[in-house]
Amino acid sequence: MVSYLPYLFYIGAAGTERIRQDIFRSPEGAKTRSSLVESKIKSLPELLDIVARDRTEGKTVVFANGCFDLIHVGHIRYLEAARALGDLLVLGLNGDESVRLLKGPGRPAMNQEERAEVLAAMECVDYVILFDDPTAEHLLRELQPDIHAKGTDYSEETVPEREIVLAYGGSIRIAGDPKDHSSKDLLKQIAERRPSNRNE
Repeated sequence: MVSYLPYLFYIGAAGTERIRQDIFRSPEGAKTRSSLVESKIKSLPELLDIVARDRTEGKTVVFANGCFDLIHVGHIRYLEAARALGDLLVLGLNGDESVRLLKGPGRPAMNQEERAEVLAAMECVDYVILFDDPTAEHLLRELQPDIHAKGTDYSEETVPEREIVLAYGGSIRIAGDPKDHSSKDLLKQIAERRPSNRNE
C-alpha cells in the first residue's frame, strides 16, 4: 500500500513536485519529503523578508488564499492559474479554527498541518502561510502582493479584501475554472458511497 501512495499523489495533484517513489518507502525518504515541503511553509516575518527581496529583483508577487480542505481539481486549476499571473505565488491557508467558523461543524476534514504539507508539495505554490482570521486582510496589509488572485466564485467587485488591495496599489484578478467543484460536494459523495462499500 505504501508504494501505491505516490501514484495516487500524482493523479490527485497534477503539477506537484516530482518526488521519486522510492523516497516514500522508508522513514529516511519520509524525512526527505518533509524537509522539502517544510521549507515552503513560512511565518509572516520570514515571508516579509522573502517578498522584499524578490521585489528588489523585479518579481511580481501573487497572493491566493482559501481553506483547501480536501484538494480537488478546482483547487489545482485555481492555483496554477494564479501562479501564471506572476513570478511568485504565496498561498494564505485558513487554519483549523477559521475553517470551522467558515464551513461549520465537522470541518476541516484535514487538519491545517496536513493541508499545508499537501499544498507546499505543489510545484505551482512557492510559499504557504497559515492564518486564523475569517479573511486574509491582515496578510494582505502586511505583504502587499502585486496581485490578489481569487477564484471564479468571486468577481473583481465582490472580493472581500478588494478595498485593502486597491488602497496599497495592488490589483485583483480572478483565476481558475468555473466553480463546478467543492470539498463539500466531495465529502457528500464519499458519505453517500460508504454504505454500498460496506455491503460489498
